[in-house]
Amino acid sequence: MSDTDPFDDIIDAETDRDPDLAVIEAGSRTLRTQAGGVPQVDVPGRPADPEVDKALRTVEADLATRWGETKLEPSVTRIAALMDVLGEPQRAYPSIHITGTNGKTSTARMIEALLGAFDLRTGRYTSPHVQSITERITLDGAPISAERFVETYDDIKAYVEMVDAQQEFRLSFFEVLTGMAYAAFADAPVDVAVVEVGMGGTWDATNVIDADVAVVTPIDLDHTDRLGETPGEIAVEKGGVIKQDATVILAQQPVDAAQVLLKKAVEVDATVAREGLEFGVVSRTVAVGGQVLSLRGLGGEYEEIFLPLHGGYQAHNAAVALAAVEAFFGVGTQRPEPLDVDTVRKAFAAVTSPGRLEVVRRSPTVVLDAAHNPAGARATAEAVGEAFDFSRLIGVVGASGDKDTRGLLEAFEPVFAEVVITQNSSHRAMDADELAAIAVEVFGDDRVQVEPRLDDALEAAVTLAEEDGEFSGGGVLVTGSVITVGEARLLLGRG
Repeated sequence: MSDTDPFDDIIDAETDRDPDLAVIEAGSRTLRTQAGGVPQVDVPGRPADPEVDKALRTVEADLATRWGETKLEPSVTRIAALMDVLGEPQRAYPSIHITGTNGKTSTARMIEALLGAFDLRTGRYTSPHVQSITERITLDGAPISAERFVETYDDIKAYVEMVDAQQEFRLSFFEVLTGMAYAAFADAPVDVAVVEVGMGGTWDATNVIDADVAVVTPIDLDHTDRLGETPGEIAVEKGGVIKQDATVILAQQPVDAAQVLLKKAVEVDATVAREGLEFGVVSRTVAVGGQVLSLRGLGGEYEEIFLPLHGGYQAHNAAVALAAVEAFFGVGTQRPEPLDVDTVRKAFAAVTSPGRLEVVRRSPTVVLDAAHNPAGARATAEAVGEAFDFSRLIGVVGASGDKDTRGLLEAFEPVFAEVVITQNSSHRAMDADELAAIAVEVFGDDRVQVEPRLDDALEAAVTLAEEDGEFSGGGVLVTGSVITVGEARLLLGRG
């Protein structure tokens, strides 16, 4: 059996994460600082027990020997074989399956919060993680403990090796993690699983579930060399999560994508609910710490919903999440009445989404956002202008080399006074000088500074934001990649 890659169609996954980034989570290094700037911290988030920490590092090292998330062969053959030998754990509970281009993780978090508020035990599987690999598998809204993560890996390891021996290629990093999530959910047990795809839908490793509710967040251009060059072509792959007799919750889509998804729904007798028709955002008002929404759900209107997240796109994510949970409970079909509005309010008020317009420092304000493609960057740029009254916004951008970096920078150009170009520790990171060359073409030479080290980039951005004095109203936005945001969180002491 070989781990070499003879296939032309082994493709890049829809995440900014790789298992060999264990250097970030493992925390073997201490991040430096200069006086008055970024605080010096050891990498947080590791288990306090040295033995548990050692065991988790061992699991991370084992996973790092497998194909990373940037390399996979498009099929569900191996994950289906693993599910078979594990006794089909993914069929032990109902599930909600989420695909799309942007907004998947935030929507998953909202769905999880709503289900939990209605006293259901939830399991959530999302990717990529911001800091710790354990974030990907959550129970009742919290990442599983390091001990449980290790135990779950140990429980399925022999079965993983059995499947490895029977396949031409070993199970990938993402496939093993998916198997762990489904096994952990069955073992808990959970009442419902909320599952985000890794890439696409049809051949994604998560797509061995038959979800009662399929959610498609807005589709835009990303990974066009692999998924398709138009939203309609991309929708063909994304639509693979729509199963027989399911309910499909469609966020607002480009026309060609919507046509593809509706056609797929008809083919499998799925019920469709469309944002803007069957549900949607009635109104939204910017508020301190977030926004206040009025949402139209499948069962009626839900008013005075406080959402502690910024940006119009998060309001739309909230409408999608609410409709998905209503569909799960049968609102609009089996039951005519809406969900209890007070419970809905309580759930939304507790939602968090780390690394999505997350404020991690004041004076000057430092905001983190994991936008990594042009569509996400445009949404973030609009939201920053709406939610923050910055007199001068400095960007810190570190991106992956396989992204549309020019489109990303062009989206941010109108809102950045200056940009500090940097790079994260991933082998996929675009070289800072290469990214800076593109930035100069977009911003002009006088608005671009290059600091290859992220800690230096943060220091430089803070200095630029304070040029007119400590209370000038300047701010810093760190963006371009989930990895960049995760490393910035570590540097700024957020564990």
